[in-house]
Amino acid sequence: MANVIFITGTSTGFGKLMVHTFSAAGHTVIATMRDIQGKNVLVAQELATLPGTEVLELDVTSDTDVETVVQQVLAIHGRIDVLINNAGIYGIGIQEAFSVPQVHRIMDVNYYGVLRLYQAILPAMRKAQNGLIINISSGYGLVSFPFVVPYCASKFALEALTEGSYAELLSQGIENVLIEPGAYPTDLFTKSSYFDRPDIADAYGEAVSQFMTVAGKALEDAMARTQANPQVIADAALALVNMEKGKRPLRTPLDLAADGVDQEYVQAKDAIKGKWLAKYGF
Repeated sequence: MANVIFITGTSTGFGKLMVHTFSAAGHTVIATMRDIQGKNVLVAQELATLPGTEVLELDVTSDTDVETVVQQVLAIHGRIDVLINNAGIYGIGIQEAFSVPQVHRIMDVNYYGVLRLYQAILPAMRKAQNGLIINISSGYGLVSFPFVVPYCASKFALEALTEGSYAELLSQGIENVLIEPGAYPTDLFTKSSYFDRPDIADAYGEAVSQFMTVAGKALEDAMARTQANPQVIADAALALVNMEKGKRPLRTPLDLAADGVDQEYVQAKDAIKGKWLAKYGF
């Protein structure tokens, strides 16, 4: 059955690939992005030519934007079956060198943006007693790394939201799940929010700066070594949509460079969590 699928952050990367993938599979796709009359005009025009695809302007950091666009879609289509929260920005640099407003900017897109979509779309899903939310997280939402701490924090928050909401939403016939990509060659890195306190970064010294460069090179090498194709993430999202309700896993870890260790980590974490919750009678 064709679903109405609402996707954020579709101008590049995983989001754009998902629009193509779901359109080709026969679904109705609501592709949202910022600035469709400006810098994203060409990609907006490209996606609008795809079968069953509508492109709408959306800034996930705007309460008004989110509410208006969601209500517009509901008025036209009567429902939103699947929400895919993909919009995101990266953050590179020494943690102390990020000002609070700069960290807030990352959180506003990666976490609060998701919350806004939840609050706008969940009432319709609850009324229908049906719905699927797929949150695009990251391996950085499982393990925190140096030089990307604000980004990791935003993804940890997203993981907590999804995991904690799982049972709550299941009671309303709604599933919310996570896809956890590793390093893939997308435009996420070009949409980075860099540290804005350079005096603090300088105070850490040249050795730390060199370490940051080495860490960045290791990430590039991992992508080259695994020949990571971002289409893997779009295909995983389609597989989750096609999966029988009630059979979808909470987490789908897809870090090719980890060579299965990410899956081991998730399985071990879930097993220990089960034992911990059992101590409280859950």
